[in-house]
Amino acid sequence: MYLKGHFKTAVMVCLFFAVSALVTVLYGLPLEPVIYAAVLCGAVLVIFCAVDYAHYRRKISLLKSIQSNITVSTDELTEPKGEIEAAYQELVRLLNHEIRRLTSESTLRLSEMTEYYTLWAHQIKTPISAMSLLLQSQEEPSREELSAALFKIEHYVDMAIAFLRSDNISGDLLIQEYSLDAIVKQAVRKYAREFIRRKITLDYKEIDQTVITDEKWLCFVLEQLLSNALKYTREGKISIYLDEKAPSTLVVEDSGIGIQPEDIPRVFEKGFTGYNGRTDKKSTGIGLYLCKRIMSKLGHSISIESQVGAGTKLLLGMDRPELTVE
Repeated sequence: MYLKGHFKTAVMVCLFFAVSALVTVLYGLPLEPVIYAAVLCGAVLVIFCAVDYAHYRRKISLLKSIQSNITVSTDELTEPKGEIEAAYQELVRLLNHEIRRLTSESTLRLSEMTEYYTLWAHQIKTPISAMSLLLQSQEEPSREELSAALFKIEHYVDMAIAFLRSDNISGDLLIQEYSLDAIVKQAVRKYAREFIRRKITLDYKEIDQTVITDEKWLCFVLEQLLSNALKYTREGKISIYLDEKAPSTLVVEDSGIGIQPEDIPRVFEKGFTGYNGRTDKKSTGIGLYLCKRIMSKLGHSISIESQVGAGTKLLLGMDRPELTVE
C-alpha cells in the first residue's frame, strides 16, 4: 500500500536518474563524479524513504487502534498532511458527530417507549385482576371460558413485561439459593385451573434440590414452558422431573403433538413459529426466544428434544450460573 501510494513519486525519481544518465552519455561527462553524485542521492533517498515509511506505519497503526472507538471520539486522529487529508478528517468528524446525535436520539426514544409500555403493562393488570374477581362471583355457563380468556390476556401481558426487560435484567436479579421444588410448585399453581379445564394430568413429585438462580425469572421460564405444553397437548400428561443421567437438569415433558425435525434447530429464534405455529395461527414465536434469553442471563442452559406425535422435552440445565456483568 505504501508503494502504491507513492507510485508517481517513484516514477519521477526513476525518470530523473534516467535523464541524468542519458545527459552524461550524450555529453561524454566523466562517469566517476556522476556515479558518486548518484550514490549520494540514492543514499539520501533511501534514508528519506525509511523515515517516511516508519512514520506511515505508525500512522496506520494508530488509525487501526482507534477504529473501534471512532464513534466515541475523533480526538486521537493524527495531524493531517496537506489540505486533502485535513478535509477528509473534517468529514469524518462531521459524520461522527451526526452518528452520535442520531444514536442519542434513538436511545432516548427507545428508553421512553420501553418506559411507557412497561407502565402500560403494569397498569393493565389492575383491570384484569378486577375482571377476574368479578367473574368468580358470577355463575353463568360461560364463566370458565371467560376466565380462561382472561388468564391468557394476563399471560400475554406478563410476556410483554418480560420482553421489555429482557435486554437488561441485571438490576432486577436476586441471585441466591432457592428450593427448586418451591419454584416449580409456584409455576404449577398458576396453571392448575388450566390443567383441570383441559383434563391434562400433571406427573410431578417433590424435588429435593436447591439451585442458585433468580426465583422470579426462573419461575417465568417454567410458566412459559407449561403454557406451551398445555397449548400443544390435546390429551395425556405433562411431566416435570429431574433427569436421571444429569441430576442438575430439570425436564418439562409433554405428550403433545411434537415438533417437526426441521423446526427444532430454530425454535429458540425470535419470531420463529414453525409448522405448529403456522397451523395454530396464534403462535408469536416469542415465548421460547424469551426463555432462551432469560436462561442465558441467569447462567443456565435450555435445550429441546421432540418427536412428532410423541411429545416434547425441554431440558433446563440448572448448574451453578456463571453470570456476567452487563
